[in-house]
Amino acid sequence: MAEGGSGPRRKALALLEAARSRYESLQISDDVFGESGPDSSGNPFYSTSADSHSSSAASSDDEDETTGPAPTSAAAQRPPPHRAPEAELQDDEDSGGWSPALRDPATPRCEESGGPTRKMPPDASAMDFFQLFVPDNVLKNMVVQTNMYAKKYQERFGSDGAWVEVSLAEMKAFLGYMISTSIYHCESVLSIWSGGFYSNRSIALVMSQARFEKILKYFHVVAFRSSQTTHGLYKVQPFLDSLQNGFDSAFRPSQTQVLHEPLIDEDPVFIATCTERELRKRKKRKFSLWVRQCSSTGFIIQIYVHLKEGGGPDGLDALKNKPQLHSLVAKSLCRNAAGKNYIIFTGPSITSLTLFEEFEKQEIYCCGLLSSRKSDCTGLPLSMLANPATPQSRGQYRIKMKGNMSLICWYNKGHFRFLTNAYSPVQQGVIIKRKSGEIPCPLAVEAFAAHLSYICKYDDKYSKYFISHKPNKTWQQVFWFAISIAINNAYILYKMSDAYHVKRYSRAQFGERLVRELLGLEDTSPSH
Repeated sequence: MAEGGSGPRRKALALLEAARSRYESLQISDDVFGESGPDSSGNPFYSTSADSHSSSAASSDDEDETTGPAPTSAAAQRPPPHRAPEAELQDDEDSGGWSPALRDPATPRCEESGGPTRKMPPDASAMDFFQLFVPDNVLKNMVVQTNMYAKKYQERFGSDGAWVEVSLAEMKAFLGYMISTSIYHCESVLSIWSGGFYSNRSIALVMSQARFEKILKYFHVVAFRSSQTTHGLYKVQPFLDSLQNGFDSAFRPSQTQVLHEPLIDEDPVFIATCTERELRKRKKRKFSLWVRQCSSTGFIIQIYVHLKEGGGPDGLDALKNKPQLHSLVAKSLCRNAAGKNYIIFTGPSITSLTLFEEFEKQEIYCCGLLSSRKSDCTGLPLSMLANPATPQSRGQYRIKMKGNMSLICWYNKGHFRFLTNAYSPVQQGVIIKRKSGEIPCPLAVEAFAAHLSYICKYDDKYSKYFISHKPNKTWQQVFWFAISIAINNAYILYKMSDAYHVKRYSRAQFGERLVRELLGLEDTSPSH
């Protein structure tokens, strides 16, 4: 029996090693949060699985199975797979310049090397990394704005005898308590002072619950709207701008990046423990949060918040599947990417010929999954959007080109379509599956599968560390999501620094250490 099981095990290990070596050519880092074990099921070096809920994950027009991917590399030496019959490659009358004749355009080269822009010392603390994005001057501004708001509020509604102006140390402690909910996953930040399961006496003594609730009542980033301000997020926009400046100055992204909506749903522990009445009381989010993310490290480069201005035809609910909204999102996220030969991976809602051609003029190249239901298919040949009448076998594909743009229809238990000007259509790739082994595909398909697989795994991990506090005010929801992203980015920089080689903290331990440093506790060693 032992000998009988060793053959499949050796084959699985060989496939894993093949996938891993191909990922290494992408410089995608494994074990993002330092918590992966030897089990390959949670390893982004193997393959994408259907258990990921990322909106960017691939989906077939025919079946709900993901492409089951792994990797990209310079896999041009592999023998070409079977192609669809030549009769199916004929142009239709409305092809608009699309042709089955393939060329081999050069892959765009990026001269910049990605990574941190500054070298942090080996003894750098969690606070040092966090303050690359949220420095003391930003925290001091929160102190000033909170005190201003408290003063005006009391002038209007009556004096609050229990209120004392907040200090910088108290503001740091306030943030520390909020951030602790992302580590301990308590249903309410006030549980810290309770005697229940989520109580935490080790940090509860720094500030009383009454004082915390007072600061929470008056907390503001921008206390009052200026006469020139019309933006609905005016109470948090200066903080978002400051955060963006911190991201830009602390990190240079790699060439390959992904545009997507990160997982920011309710904390699963809260959902499992709260009552149906509490769930009904939760208000629907009034904004959509999108990011541009480095697919080699997981570092979130840029944040874009689309605010729902209200019900009606122009609200978020009406626009969420419309091309104009997603085109606006993509252009906003890539406004600082022009001229750098970046390769941007996109999901079906963003992928469109018009957008990709506009980006190409700015030296931004793209590779995106297409869907006849979700994508803007204007300008694409109808013959490539329809499924062929003859049965397909795994690995078969059809390609048409227009200029440097390639439209690929690839079959793997369903038809998957890709639009790209970043990869040559004549270069071959491979998808590595545990059960089926190697499935041939164009290099663009392998590249998309590899990078999206990594982002899905990243999503599944970092969404666990979003701050659990869910205020009703939209600007506060955006603020705490942004703080959560900043901490995740700080941890990524920590893992790429010399400090990680001194003390190898997991993401949970890093968050614990940050909380204790914000609270001013001397004992900053994380629990094990």
